[in-house]
Amino acid sequence: EYTRMMMGFLLFMAEPQNITMIGLGGGSLAKFCYRHLPQTRILVVEINPHVIALRDEFHIPSDDDRFSVVRADGAQYVRTSASACDILMVDGYDSEGLPQSLCSQRFYDDGCALLRPGGIMVVNLQSSHEHYAIHLDRIRRSFGDSVLVAGDKDGCNSIVFARKGLGFEQIRQSAMRLPQHLDAAAATALLPALTQIAAASRLFKQQGESAGG
Repeated sequence: EYTRMMMGFLLFMAEPQNITMIGLGGGSLAKFCYRHLPQTRILVVEINPHVIALRDEFHIPSDDDRFSVVRADGAQYVRTSASACDILMVDGYDSEGLPQSLCSQRFYDDGCALLRPGGIMVVNLQSSHEHYAIHLDRIRRSFGDSVLVAGDKDGCNSIVFARKGLGFEQIRQSAMRLPQHLDAAAATALLPALTQIAAASRLFKQQGESAGG
C-alpha cells in the first residue's frame, strides 16, 4: 500500500517532466510511472548490482529514451547530479533498513537543492523507527513548512511529501487532479491512497491557518 501512497505527488503535480527514484526494489514504482506517465522521463538509482540483475525477472522495462536504471550510490548521486528533477522519490531500504546516508541532514538538503522550484521529494519512512521523529525534523529543516505527512492504513509507514518553495494546497476528494491519460483501473487502484493524502492536505491546511492566527 505504501507504494501507492508514494504516488500521491500526482495530486500536486499531475504530469512531472522527470522523476528521479532512489532505490529500485521490486520495481513497482518504476513500472507504474513508466506505464502511466508516458510524457515523463524516469531515472532510477540503485546501488545493489544484485537488485539490478533481477530487473528482467520483475519485468522492469529496459532502458530507453525516457527510462533508465543506473548503478550508483543514491546519496552521492543526489549530491553531485546536475540534472534537476520535478519529483525525487526516496525508498532506498536495504536488508538492514534505511542507510544513514539516505536520511542525513545533508541528504535532505541535497535533495531540496536537486529539485526544481515547486518540485516534490517523496520519502518512505518507517513510523516505528526509533529515529523517525529525527528524520522528519531533518526534512522540515530542509524544506521549512512545506512538509505533508500521510500514514498508511496499517500504521507501518509514513509517506512524507516535501515541496521546494511552495506549500501544499488543500485537496478535496471531489477536486482531485490526476493525469488525463491515467486509465480507470490505475485511478481506481490509487483512489484509497489518494483519498488519505487529500485528507492529510486538508488537515495540513487547517493547522497552517490556525498557526497563522
